[in-house]
Amino acid sequence: MKNILVIGGSYFVGRVFVEELVKEAGYSIYIVNRGNAPLNMEGVHEIACDRNDGDGLRHKLPSLDWLAIVDFCAYEPRDIKNLISVLPEGSFKQYIYISTTSIYKDTLQLPVMEDSPKLTGPQPELGPQMADYAFNKWLGELELMKQCRQRKSPYTCLRPAIIYGKYNYAPRESWFFDMIHQDKTIVLPDNELALFQFVSVWDVAKIIIACLDNEKVFDKAFNLSAEDLVSYRRFVEVLKEITGKRVSIRTESIETIDQQRIPLPFPLDKHLIYSGALIQQVLGFQYIPFKEGMRQTYEYYKEQGGQT
Repeated sequence: MKNILVIGGSYFVGRVFVEELVKEAGYSIYIVNRGNAPLNMEGVHEIACDRNDGDGLRHKLPSLDWLAIVDFCAYEPRDIKNLISVLPEGSFKQYIYISTTSIYKDTLQLPVMEDSPKLTGPQPELGPQMADYAFNKWLGELELMKQCRQRKSPYTCLRPAIIYGKYNYAPRESWFFDMIHQDKTIVLPDNELALFQFVSVWDVAKIIIACLDNEKVFDKAFNLSAEDLVSYRRFVEVLKEITGKRVSIRTESIETIDQQRIPLPFPLDKHLIYSGALIQQVLGFQYIPFKEGMRQTYEYYKEQGGQT
């Protein structure tokens, strides 16, 4: 059996990844998380431990050779450094780190490619909760590269764009679904310029699986972003088509939306456009079209009684 060590794995992307991986033959799956949301899934070994509890990990982790570590919840460099420090030399063949496209600097050169300029510091304009997030994810990538060079083990960094789909706890698509089901008017910015790109949680999970022990992705970083360019208005059009419901829309200025604190989940006046073509070329992968992925998301939303 091929041993996979998953860090995180009980929420959103990690959970879907584990659900998809158990369908594949030949893998023995171990998950490390705090144990707050156990999966209780057949064939999955769950280890309740804080990732930064070195003594706890040394005691609880089995002495195995890991085909890959798949890390969903490293938010700063020390998370990666501390984890690798408890693993014996030569014990893992590959480290897959789930990063983010937020690590890139703002640029007018679109789409953003993997070699586009990265952040050089925190973003205080995003507020105290998010100011350090993206820069720390980039520092995490740099720490991973350093640690893997020292260990002579390859890394793979995956940088998803806006992720949607099953188990999404962020109030993104679910906010729109709720508004539609409650027959509430959706306020959109009167500036239709901003365009976004998304990636479904199912695509992220399938890409991670395709990267396992795949030398084509060793010591490389990839954006994960489907081709569809989606504006706020196109987003709502897709929701109308997949829900079959009438959607009431009102447009307001960005200033009014900010003043009224309307919780629109995407930037109001900024493009988020990334090229996800490189991973497609390397893996021969095709993304789920946005409309189809959102249809699957809506079906799950309905099954859960209105909660994704």
